Amino acid sequence: MRSEGDIVEIARAETPRGEVVLRRHRSALAADVIELRVNGVFVMDTQETGTEIELAAAALDVVPRPRDVVVGGLGLGFTTRRVLADPRVERVMVVEIEEVLVGWMRDGTVPHGPAILADQRVRIVNADILMAIAEARSTYDLILLDVDNGPGYLVHEDNVRVYEEPFLARCRDLLNPEGALVIWSAAAAPELHSAMRAVFDEVDEQPHDVLLQDRPETYYLYVARR
Repeated sequence: MRSEGDIVEIARAETPRGEVVLRRHRSALAADVIELRVNGVFVMDTQETGTEIELAAAALDVVPRPRDVVVGGLGLGFTTRRVLADPRVERVMVVEIEEVLVGWMRDGTVPHGPAILADQRVRIVNADILMAIAEARSTYDLILLDVDNGPGYLVHEDNVRVYEEPFLARCRDLLNPEGALVIWSAAAAPELHSAMRAVFDEVDEQPHDVLLQDRPETYYLYVARR
């Protein structure tokens, strides 16, 4: 455990994709904030979780029977926890490429993690979302993707394919009738919107104002229905 002023590093790992770090610090709004960084880039924290939660809520609102759900990207678990709060949900497949992050959620390094992963409806798949979707043999009611910061702010360049037509079309093929795909982005992504419109008949861009690390930002959700 390393300390840097009021910032304490609580976990660090080197993976084939680079460095994954959890840090704890205080902010003006919270006494104990856990922050996830990948290759030095801020990914998310436990203070501003509104859009991670809304990623699930927006999808659950538009699908009448969300029994089978895919969550691409475990992160700090807030999207998965919101999905599990819906009693209509029967199964949740969480696809996370970083095994160490799953371990930190499971062993309590992230304090709220064990309760989320203990839910019997959750199945963790340690894989790249591109591979998991390509190899999927089931169909789903919801696919929720928060695997990078959006097409304009990629942490991993390979993830650009997540926002392109071939992958989006594969997601559409895996959706049940009345199913939905929802993608999170750190900024407006007109190229993603256009790619989704090429695949889906109905796509909605939803801006969400947030306070990120004590400064205002706007995040975006792209909601597509089958």
